[in-house]
Amino acid sequence: MTYNQTINWLFAQLPMYQRQGKTAFKKDLTNSIALSEYLDHPEKKFKSIHVAGTNGKGSTSHMLASILQEAGYKVGLYTSPHLKDFRERIKINGTCIRKNCVINFVKKHQLFLEKQGLSFFEMTVGMAFDYFAKKEVDIAIIEVGLGGRLDSTNILKPELSIITNIGYDHTQFLGNTLAEIAMEKAGIIKKNTPTVIGETLPETLPVFRKNAVKQNSKLIIAENYNGILYPSDLKGNYQTHNIKTVLTSINVLKKQGWKITAKHSQKGLINVVNNTGLFGRWQLLGRTPKIICDTAHNKEGLQYTLTQLHEEHFNRLHIVLGVVNDKNLATILPLFPKEAIYYFCQAKVPRALDAALLQEKASEFQLTGKTYPSVNDAFKQAKLHAHPSDLIYVGGSTFVVAEIV
Repeated sequence: MTYNQTINWLFAQLPMYQRQGKTAFKKDLTNSIALSEYLDHPEKKFKSIHVAGTNGKGSTSHMLASILQEAGYKVGLYTSPHLKDFRERIKINGTCIRKNCVINFVKKHQLFLEKQGLSFFEMTVGMAFDYFAKKEVDIAIIEVGLGGRLDSTNILKPELSIITNIGYDHTQFLGNTLAEIAMEKAGIIKKNTPTVIGETLPETLPVFRKNAVKQNSKLIIAENYNGILYPSDLKGNYQTHNIKTVLTSINVLKKQGWKITAKHSQKGLINVVNNTGLFGRWQLLGRTPKIICDTAHNKEGLQYTLTQLHEEHFNRLHIVLGVVNDKNLATILPLFPKEAIYYFCQAKVPRALDAALLQEKASEFQLTGKTYPSVNDAFKQAKLHAHPSDLIYVGGSTFVVAEIV
């Protein structure tokens, strides 16, 4: 198979949560354990940091990877979803896994993958762990896909577990209360392994404390960090929370013997994009008019992003907006400004909500605009109608951002 044929097989042959939604979710680690055994337990052959949370997982993971790279370590990075190319999910020192490695993994193990009935995510996790083991990384930053307790990545025995925050997202899988969601995320807390919590709430802190005691895990709250907050090239205001989480985590790693200096942290945070290739986080795409995109897609993430949007100076605001079809629109649409001009669109994934349905629901919250057959059409029209003093914001879904960056 060619690379494109391999990727098409991965996408089409088996369920994939990011594209299909609930039908791809499996509440079971049986397949992950079976694949690990088949591959001779690659996750045991490298050190790791496990990152969970509702928002900020990707930014936190990339920041940590950047700092560790600056410290001279060979760093694996596993994140999801990707924006442009599947290979973005699996990187070493910012370089994507080679196409032939993806092809060879599927070709070599295809019979087992099919026989076992593995999901897209389970296969991808196995591919990443196998790749990191073969390339002998010093450490790998592993972001969970969904939840934590039953996520395919949760066969790790990491150096450190990190939970960024808890919010209402994927409630159909993780629970309808913050405490229930926190319990699922707390599943990555491991025995005798320290855990950093980025942000706490009255409903979630007792859950984390209870699980930490049960696992004899030292719990460190990043909100208590009082050291220097170095600036980052990731410019969203919400990144302040992630930076605290990252620097708290770095302090834990240093106590474990990892050689990381203040200079490494400083350089790592200001060079995240160059070192790791992260895009789509309050990313500036143009200046006249100013164009900003962001992958925030749930209530907690959008609150930060839209607050920052209100702090911008512009004449008129144009918003290119698309969402997935399992999003609770009643919780996110009230956050959007009524005075903006909207360009409703639908990303090229099965999970995307029809633009006409989004427009209809948005009108209930006094958000008005036209529908467009694609993200690119909506984006072109926004640029066509915007004056140099206006601002264009593109967001609502990772998949919308992916089509224009």
